[in-house]
Amino acid sequence: MYSERGGGGRGGGSKGEMGHVANPKKAQETLDKSKDSRSSSAPAPLPNIAKSSDVESDTDTEESNVSGSDEDDTCWISWFCNLRGNEFFCEVDEDYIQDDFNLCGLTNQIPYYDYALDLILDVESSMGDSSFTEEQNELVESAAELLYGLIHVRYILTVKGLTAMLEKYKNAEFGRCPRVHCCGQPCLPVGESDIPRQSTVKIYCPKCEDIYTPRSKFQESIDGAYFGTTFPHLFLMTYGHLKPQKNSQNYVPKVFGFKVHKP
Repeated sequence: MYSERGGGGRGGGSKGEMGHVANPKKAQETLDKSKDSRSSSAPAPLPNIAKSSDVESDTDTEESNVSGSDEDDTCWISWFCNLRGNEFFCEVDEDYIQDDFNLCGLTNQIPYYDYALDLILDVESSMGDSSFTEEQNELVESAAELLYGLIHVRYILTVKGLTAMLEKYKNAEFGRCPRVHCCGQPCLPVGESDIPRQSTVKIYCPKCEDIYTPRSKFQESIDGAYFGTTFPHLFLMTYGHLKPQKNSQNYVPKVFGFKVHKP
């Protein structure tokens, strides 16, 4: 059909040459039917549906944006206390940190004091991070950890601090006494010195009144000065009803059922 139409279109022939198209009206009807059959057999257009990969990518993007916003909204204090190994720390109120009286004497102990304090309080420093080298940024972060620890040891001796540590003690977040006769008595964090970098944190058992090394290797590296020598004893004086009766039961070594004689 296309060859005949092509020949006529080029103008090389007359109507007589298209002898089999004697009735133009009938031919037009046949052509219309052919078009209708083609249009009916053609596949229906697909609906405008996004690909599953596009939907998943959009969902992932939204989730990443949400998680990113959550991370951005997390303050430094919450981030620090939620680090692995920092379970002994409680979150110090920002109002307490912003009171200069509570920070008296710390200025000379902390390098980069102003920048460390700004980092803890999520305040933009005047110089900005761009003016610091990578090494200086690490020094500021280390100074912020030291400063927070020295603020923390003061805060946990206040009413709010003791209350915050009380919740952790009730949940045994400081660990339990490893001594058999103490029967899993919850412990309290304590330092062997109030001077930084002298010893690591230990746990104090109020039942046997002895100290032990925390089970977690991450907690073993925490400075004991961040909890101090006073906290567990002031805590038990404040909450006297939580102090257990001292355990007088001791292990007795025996050989064939007889007590071993002590020289």
